[in-house]
Amino acid sequence: MGELVELIAKALVSNPDGVRTDVEENGSNVLVKLNVDKDDMGKVIGKQGRIAKAIRTVVRAAAVKQNKKVTVDIVDD
Repeated sequence: MGELVELIAKALVSNPDGVRTDVEENGSNVLVKLNVDKDDMGKVIGKQGRIAKAIRTVVRAAAVKQNKKVTVDIVDD
């Protein structure tokens, strides 16, 4: 799941080298922390959080196939 979030985020930001994901698994629950530069935070979140919501939707849909529950948190460095 972390690779999927990182791939999507790198396509959106100006500085793809500043994108990093940390994945924490606890049974069937997965927490993905997406770290981006402060300058790219708006590009990942989008207007009224629409892009962030879309990223979460895509990742949750992919997680259903693996019987996992995924939470995506967006944080800055």
